[in-house]
Amino acid sequence: MARILLKSSTGERGRRCRRALGGLACLALGAGAAWADDTQWRDTEARVQYGYYTEDVRALTNVSEALSASDSHEKLRGYYAALANWRLALLAAQNPAAVRGTNAAQLLQHCVHEMDVVLEAQADFAEGLALRAACAVTPAGGANLHVPFTGPKPHKDIERALSLAPKNPRVLFVDAMSDYLLAPSAGGNKERALARLRTAVAAFEVERAGPEPLPGWGAADAYLYLGRDLLEHGDAVGARDALEHALLLAPDYAQARRLMAKIASG
Repeated sequence: MARILLKSSTGERGRRCRRALGGLACLALGAGAAWADDTQWRDTEARVQYGYYTEDVRALTNVSEALSASDSHEKLRGYYAALANWRLALLAAQNPAAVRGTNAAQLLQHCVHEMDVVLEAQADFAEGLALRAACAVTPAGGANLHVPFTGPKPHKDIERALSLAPKNPRVLFVDAMSDYLLAPSAGGNKERALARLRTAVAAFEVERAGPEPLPGWGAADAYLYLGRDLLEHGDAVGARDALEHALLLAPDYAQARRLMAKIASG
């Protein structure tokens, strides 16, 4: 658990955060919060990812609320707040009753807003551009409906991110994911997505062989999407292999387990 330095002046904000986290240490609070090093951001990312993999809405909401309560202006505060909202939106789109008091469309809007603020301060943040695009291309509900955003179009964010970081696996993954999720009329292409997903998982393997990156999420997700796309192309063997990789990276990944069970059942 990350250790956070807090001043006694945090007052009611501190009490709200402690209640939101159910007794866990608050991620950050006001000017009195000090992030010691990247270890705490890695812990935050791990909690977001684990909450998403296990579909633990309460845990994800706790992280999201703590990040929103923070007055930190660090770009990673906004980045992980956006990531938590995106993960919650994915779960809400999958099961609208799972996330109470909000819906996928609102969560996706929160994600984009958080990244708007971050990118206004640092326009060349490739990871941020990719995450904002991911939120913009994610369906907000049935019938492949997407939230209309007034800011930059997702394909522009992806193009910019690719120009800044052409080998970044998360950028490559979001590029492939947009092809997979968007309808052909909106620029999507599942044939192209398949090739791009293979490129993305290869880039994740290269990244995993080096120093631990920050941000570092995405490898298991890329393998899951590759498994889905392969299955839709009739390649059950290839899909199983991709899902085995996803579960090796994230053994508690509920979506990957369900898809694996579907393949096994024929």
